[in-house]
This record gives sequence, structure tokens and C-alpha cells, in this order.
Amino acid sequence: MPPERRRRVRPDRKTQVRPDRRAGARWGGPPRKAAPSCQRKSLAWPRAAAAAVSVAAAEEERLRLRNRLTLEADKPAVERRLEELVFGDLEDDEDALLRRLRVPRVQVQEDSDDSEVEKEAKDNFLPQKKPVWLDEEDEDEEMVDMMNNRFRKDMMKNASENQLSKDELQKRLKEEFQHAMGGVPAWAEANKWKTPSDDESEEDEDDLLQRTGNFISTSTSLPKGILKMKNCQHANAERPTTARISSVQFHPGAQVVMVAGLDNAVSLFQVDGKTNPKIQSIYLEKFPIFKACFSANGEEVLATSTHSKILYVYDMLAGKLIPVHQVRGLKEKIVRSFEVAPDGSFLLINGVAGYLHLLSMKTKELIGSMKINGRIAASTFSSDSKKVYASSGDGDVYVWDVNSRKCLNRFVDEGSLYGLSIATSRNGQYVACGSNCGVVNIYNQDSCLQETNPKPIKAVMNLVTGVTSLTFNPTTEILAIASANMKEAVRLVHLPSFTVFSNFPVVKKKNISLIHTMDFSPRSGYFALGNEKGKALMYRLHHYPDF
Repeated sequence: MPPERRRRVRPDRKTQVRPDRRAGARWGGPPRKAAPSCQRKSLAWPRAAAAAVSVAAAEEERLRLRNRLTLEADKPAVERRLEELVFGDLEDDEDALLRRLRVPRVQVQEDSDDSEVEKEAKDNFLPQKKPVWLDEEDEDEEMVDMMNNRFRKDMMKNASENQLSKDELQKRLKEEFQHAMGGVPAWAEANKWKTPSDDESEEDEDDLLQRTGNFISTSTSLPKGILKMKNCQHANAERPTTARISSVQFHPGAQVVMVAGLDNAVSLFQVDGKTNPKIQSIYLEKFPIFKACFSANGEEVLATSTHSKILYVYDMLAGKLIPVHQVRGLKEKIVRSFEVAPDGSFLLINGVAGYLHLLSMKTKELIGSMKINGRIAASTFSSDSKKVYASSGDGDVYVWDVNSRKCLNRFVDEGSLYGLSIATSRNGQYVACGSNCGVVNIYNQDSCLQETNPKPIKAVMNLVTGVTSLTFNPTTEILAIASANMKEAVRLVHLPSFTVFSNFPVVKKKNISLIHTMDFSPRSGYFALGNEKGKALMYRLHHYPDF
């Protein structure tokens, strides 16, 4: 039968044909007869081919090993050593290397010492880096000019220090920082940074895991630079006036602000920052108010006029207005400026001819008088109500003891020819003196008591006209300074860095005008200003959460 006529027979599904079709055997079928000798010779060549393949594979392996050894010989000693440290001896076969790589990671970490490996590699094998080139001028000590820089000029101790080396300038900057901070801060002390033991770290971690709360919070201290604040509704928006505001003060216990002015009225407003509803207004006929102030306990309001010797006392609990026409022993034709002691025990009246009159706050009777040379410009109590600071028109500052009414110290306010204002901080740390040239000198209160010529910690020169108002906030972090002789002349000084907040006032808006009075709320949440246009401006300080 011709080949083209042959029919292909497909194998049965139950029976498969062997790959060697010439053998003619079926799997599972009966054995066939042995093939002839010629056919046996033809079946011997696959075994010879397999042997030849194995020989070729062995030769290829030998060549590959020789090439690998040649590459290993060309590698740098550092690279070979690092590979031995990581993978072991490279002379072993690849199967052993693979077995080592398959070892569990935990077991490798337990059996190896990473610190010793890193140390050995770093000390013995890693190359040491050296500078590419050296500049001999870097070794020379460069001198810094101190005279032609207004910031460095303030750090000069004498005229001979017109130039300082970089090391000396760095030491001087460190001294200025420590002086401004009142010492070395805790975060800058080296002994404060201690490495806790394992037991301490575990205890801290357990304590941390047992507590919940807001761990991402703002710092408690007020940062310098930018003061986060919001412009609120005017405090006296529900009782508008065009007369000058002479006094604005927050109540010491309630969320209330008092506004008084030359329109003969004292008004109380509830502070909410939005509408500030009016609570009450007290009208004093023919009595343009020069100053109004709360008593220390907030139960009374005291008011004086610009041209009268009468002192009005308004009892807020009884709702009665009590005029004090004459104080026995007080021979003053006009009573204007006065101060209330922080503890509420005394009332200090500034008289003419240099007299200071001390009255009992409870009975309004004269206790005694003190006299200074020249005219009294301003006065204030210390935070403990035991001392009185008085600034004279000659630029001198007097310190008096309240109980004995004796002068404890007298010193000249540095650079001042005419004093205008004085204030003390709530924590008893600072005394601020304002002069007619626009300079505010901030002193340490202890130096004012002990030294005859104290040096100010800082001289604030951001105003160019006479400083008529000074006020510390209750936390002693802000000092407000203002001048009634120039529009927008008000600044907020950050303590203890003694830098001015750059975002207040906003000069482009021109809404502050001439400031005659200012005050902070009991917890510094609000700041109020009174200007000559009859507006009691109020701001919300976001750093302080409470009123």
C-alpha cells in the first residue's frame, strides 16, 4: 500500500503507545520478541550521548568555577572580606550558601552580633575620609566688626570692643541669651539629659500606655514673633459715644468690662466677644471722668473727675452711689490720679507738690502721706502691696515702704528726663518706666530695691513720643506700651525675650488712633484699648483659653 494511502490509527484511550514506536510494544500488553542485533546497536547511541553530555557539563562547571575564582581574585580585599562576613566562606559550594540563606531570620539575629560586625567593618575595612583640600585662612582668627552693626553694638561693654573674635562674639551672645532668660534654661543644661535605664523606660512606657489624652498640644509658654489674636466687637458697641475713653478695665471676678469717659458715664458690659451686651450705666452729672477703677474684690467702682475733689464710690451689690466730698486731713483741691492696692487694703492718691496720700480702702480715711522732690508723674503698688513706686517729673524713681512710709531707695531712670508712667508685673519680677522720649526701661525689681544706679534689663525704643500707658498682663508674658500723643502708637512686648510682636497693630487699617487707657482680662484672654474717639477696642488672644 502506498504511503499516501496509509490510514493513521489513533491509539485507544485505554491503551497508550510507547514513545519508541519501533519497539511496537504497548503498556500493559504481552511481551514482544527481542529486536534483532542491528536494532540493538541502534538503541545504544542514547547512552553514549548521555555520557558525552555529562562530560560536557562537568567541563562547563570546571570552566565556570575557574572564572569565578578569577573574578574573586580580582575583587578588592575589602569587598571579599565583607562578603565573607555576610555570606561565609565563598569557597563552599552553592548549595551550602543557599542553605545558609534559607535559615530563619530570627535564628540569624540570635546567633550573630551586629555591633561586632559593624565595628570590625568600620575599624578595619572602611576607608577613612579626609578633607580634599585645606584652607589656611580658615585657621586664622577672623575679627567681627561691632560698631557698624546696630544689633552687635548693643552688646559692647566698652568703647574698646569695636572688634571681637568669632569665639568671643559667640560667648557674648550666650551671655545675652542667659541674661534675657534669667539663667540657663532647663533644655540647655547638659546634666538634664540623662539616659534612662531599662527599668525606667519600661515604667514610662507602661504609664504612657495607661493614659489617654491629647498628647499633641501647644506649648504653655507664649511664643514670640506673632501673637495670635482676633479683633472683636467694641466693648461699648451697645452704648456708642464720641467722647474720649479715659478708663477701660476688666472685672477681677466676673466676665465684665467697665468703660468710662469724658461723657460723665460709667458703663458695664458683659464680655462675649460678639455683641457685648450692656449691663448698666451710671451717669454722674457734670463729672467728666478722669479715671475709674474696680476695687480689688470687684464690689465697688471708684471714679474721679478732671476738675473736682469729690471721689465717687459706687457700691455694686447695693446699687448705691456714695460721694466722698472731703477726706479729713487731705488738703487737695483736685483729686485725679489714684491707685488701688492689689490686696484691697489701701488707696493711693497722687497729690500736688510731690505728695502721695495713703488712704484706707475700707473707711476712705487718711493714713499718712509721703513726699518726693518735684512733681509726681505716676505711681503704682508692688504685687504684694507692701511697696509703692513713684516716678517724678525729674526722671527719678522713688521706692516707699507702705507700713512705715519710709523711702527705701531712690534711683535715676536711665536716659529719662521726664517720667510719665510706671508699672510693676504681677509676679514681682519687673518694673517698667516710661519717659517723655518714648523709651521704656524694664528693670529687675530686686535691683530697684538694692542698687542706687540699677541698669535696665532692656530699653524698648519702639515708640517715638511720650509713653503715657504701661500695663503688664497677669501672666507677665506681655507688656503693653502706648502713647496718647501719636496715632497707632501702641506695642505689645513679649517677655522674657523683650521683642515686640510684629503683627500688632495693623498699621494699614488705622483703627486704633490715640490710646489713653488699656487693660488685660484676669486670665489674659482679652485685651482692651480706649481711644479718643469714644471706642473701647477689644481683642481676643487665642493663646489663653480662659477669660
